[in-house]
Amino acid sequence: MPSLLVFALLLAADAPPAPDMGKDLWKARDLQDRAALQRITSEAAANAERHAGDAEYHYKSALAQSALAEVATEVRDKAQARTAAETGIKSAERAVSLKPERAEYHRILGTLCGQDAAATGGLGALKYGRCALDEVNKALEIDPKSAVNHMSHGVGNYYLPQALGGGIDLAIKDFQDALNLDSKSAEAHLWLGVALRKVNRNVEARKELAKAIQLNPARVWAKQQLEKTPLN
Repeated sequence: MPSLLVFALLLAADAPPAPDMGKDLWKARDLQDRAALQRITSEAAANAERHAGDAEYHYKSALAQSALAEVATEVRDKAQARTAAETGIKSAERAVSLKPERAEYHRILGTLCGQDAAATGGLGALKYGRCALDEVNKALEIDPKSAVNHMSHGVGNYYLPQALGGGIDLAIKDFQDALNLDSKSAEAHLWLGVALRKVNRNVEARKELAKAIQLNPARVWAKQQLEKTPLN
């Protein structure tokens, strides 16, 4: 009779891979379809519960919650953004604890902490802001050539005040670094445009936002950002 440990290892070996929800997830995010995102997050959470020892399932659950928090932030629903971020943080922490060597797990944890900080404000923003900075820095330490890591670092710097080590200038540099690694990153063009508008470089901002829309025509938030950016 096999030992419990051997039995557990056999179960892990036979466990199916975490489902690829990317296409549906990003379509819902791009269209700001919160109903679809809530369905996807529920399914991902249930899968993570069924595969409690598999880091990838917890990561997928965290990723889905991050997308929901992102859209909730875009439509100014801070309560939903905070709930999604805090739920996602628990999943991301579990993924990191199971496989701390994975840069992407640290990145999504940092992203969720940043989303929670933005939704919470006050002292909570300081707490989660530190988590965001530490975790995205860890992701960059593990994989410094990942464009998405640089982009996430830039989003963190965009929201982190200069007095606390962030600021728009650092954010712009991060987004440019991301584009140097992946010139077709619609998200990096989008965020670079948003950051350039913040410092009244509107002509450049519109160019970046238009490029983001060209690369991803379905992204509602990119279109909204271009519409609100002055012509000069």
